[in-house]
Amino acid sequence: MTRPEPVLSVVVPMYNEESVLPALASRLRVVLDDLGETYEVVAVDDGSDDGTATVLGGLRAGWPQLRVVRLRRNSGHQAALVAGVLRARGRYVVSIDADLQDPPETIVEMLHAARADDLDVVYGVRADRSTDSPFKRWTAAGYYRLMRRLVGKQVPAQAGDFRLLSRAVVETLRELPEPAPVLRLVVPWLGFPSGEVTYHRHRRAAGRTKYPLSRMAGLAAQSVTSFSAAPLRFATWLGLAGVVVCGLLVVFTVVAWSVGATVDGWPSLYVAILFLGAVQLLCLGLLGEYVGRIYTVVQGRPAYVVATDTATDRDADGPAAVSREAGGPAAMADSLR
Repeated sequence: MTRPEPVLSVVVPMYNEESVLPALASRLRVVLDDLGETYEVVAVDDGSDDGTATVLGGLRAGWPQLRVVRLRRNSGHQAALVAGVLRARGRYVVSIDADLQDPPETIVEMLHAARADDLDVVYGVRADRSTDSPFKRWTAAGYYRLMRRLVGKQVPAQAGDFRLLSRAVVETLRELPEPAPVLRLVVPWLGFPSGEVTYHRHRRAAGRTKYPLSRMAGLAAQSVTSFSAAPLRFATWLGLAGVVVCGLLVVFTVVAWSVGATVDGWPSLYVAILFLGAVQLLCLGLLGEYVGRIYTVVQGRPAYVVATDTATDRDADGPAAVSREAGGPAAMADSLR
């Protein structure tokens, strides 16, 4: 028997968030209960190794709208986010992090904007990031500036993964062959009618950030290599520049030799070798990033594997749907046809 489709699904990816869950549940439930609409909260436990699963189980006992999806291993924030979005059943799907830096109260504004202006996407845009460190603000600004240059101005500045999607957008995402898309780039690229809701970013309510510098750098690298061939073009132009510089050095060397100005062990030879070696290694590294992504796709491994889902709707969460949304063999086969 198929469950009735809720109006709203709220997807919350989380990893080791046991300390913040009580505060999240108290604020989020008040907002959603006051909406007067049917809803579900899809909490995606990304293989947490603390008490997150236990806390979620206790919350679910008194909150029937809470649905817990647990991944078998830690697959990363983006994979957990995709897992939740593709398994959500609502006519509108909102994704929000568990740390309460993005206020749940903004969900009401998002839903109102989507209905009033007939929008398929509503982005939560950070109007104030004063609670972040100067380094975090600087790196985030650089990331969004780079993404807007690579993807286009349709990528909103200062819009993370706090957004509302219509059912049409979710179904389009389901059909993409990419096993682990970066939603903050793919969603704007789809071109659905969109709007923005601004909000003030708060401090993390509890716990530690799950996005240190290493993960931020990894997200930037994944975003660039999954959505643009610009680094390969950069490598090509860098190689051409290396050829030009080496050509000039050859001319300079011949002229110097002809006037007898050369000496044994000329340092410029050493500089030229270092320059060529650096260019070659950089180009090989960039090429390797893309070859690695091709290798991952050809392997056909899913971006995540769902261990349990407290929903019992087999029509919505059956094996075919899981294989498709996880980027499993069915999706991979389609992408190679």
